[in-house]
Amino acid sequence: MSFTRLLLLSLLSLIHLFTWAQSRQAQLLILMDQHHVPGMQLVYTKGQTSEQYALGLRQAGSTWPVTATTTFEAASLGKTMLAYATLRLCDQGRFDLDRPLLDYAPYPRVGNQQAARHVTARLVLTHATGLPNWTEHPWGSSWPASPLHFQSPPDSCWSYSGEGYVWLQRTLEQITGLSWEELARQQVFTPIGLPHSSFVWQASFGDDASAGHNPAGQPTTIERFSQPNAGFSLYTTAREYSRFLRALGTGRGLQAATASLLLQAINPAQRCGQAPTPADAHIDWGMGVGLVRTDHGLAQWQWGDNTTFKGFFMSLPSKEESLVVFTNSANGDQLTDELLRLFLGPGHYWVTEWLGAN
Repeated sequence: MSFTRLLLLSLLSLIHLFTWAQSRQAQLLILMDQHHVPGMQLVYTKGQTSEQYALGLRQAGSTWPVTATTTFEAASLGKTMLAYATLRLCDQGRFDLDRPLLDYAPYPRVGNQQAARHVTARLVLTHATGLPNWTEHPWGSSWPASPLHFQSPPDSCWSYSGEGYVWLQRTLEQITGLSWEELARQQVFTPIGLPHSSFVWQASFGDDASAGHNPAGQPTTIERFSQPNAGFSLYTTAREYSRFLRALGTGRGLQAATASLLLQAINPAQRCGQAPTPADAHIDWGMGVGLVRTDHGLAQWQWGDNTTFKGFFMSLPSKEESLVVFTNSANGDQLTDELLRLFLGPGHYWVTEWLGAN
């Protein structure tokens, strides 16, 4: 093939991709308007190609646009980073997934409950500890010392628990002598190259941070978390989180056997005290990440919900394909199904049905 013909084909391909991206951007803006979402970041990757969108406003009623560098609250998407850091520490011989957490360090919040002796990192990462999501609002001043009681026996059923992740975080802090922010920087941010991500508020976020919005579309006060919490305090951008997903999908920084745990169905996600739904047959939990059998293959996924910020990712490692979306709206989760079909293609993804039954 001549150079001229190759150049022409390349130009035609670029024109096609540009036109396709413009069409998708128009659809995204329509969806945002329909669901009253003021602002959004979205990154879709497939192989070495990437589409990045920064749309809408950081704060409704202003003229401040969302940009690629606008900081969003990623909420529970930070849990997957804790899982990744935990697995790296295991590979480094500093931690064992199946050793009880209380063997490493005391945790006064669980008192002398016998069930606490059975809690391991494996149970935490697969949401099988039997602990509640939160004992009380984790932003509150009394929460860090609040007593923690088991709602079901460990390893008996699936129950989403931010408290379990915080317990694991505190254990890793005791083992390493580092705060979770320092540990995340050492094990996640620096190796992968995420310079603008943090589990605590940074002064540099101030000029380009997004406000959240309630269901009525009214902006809320920007939270400035001063204590790192793997369960909800991650600040980042869709571009940087997408970079993290690439590392997760390829097992970068992990031994091959360890990386395989991210695609193994360890917990069937049978929810405590709830009757099964049709979606349950498609959902499992791997080591710190949800797993779902979609029409396009096995996918990793996680949702984030800080009330006025909603986020989501789905990754198809076998196709080197991923989608991550951050919204600054309590209504942001209403876009999930439409976004999955817009970018990953028509089909059934099951996750919104499953979440709706929680």
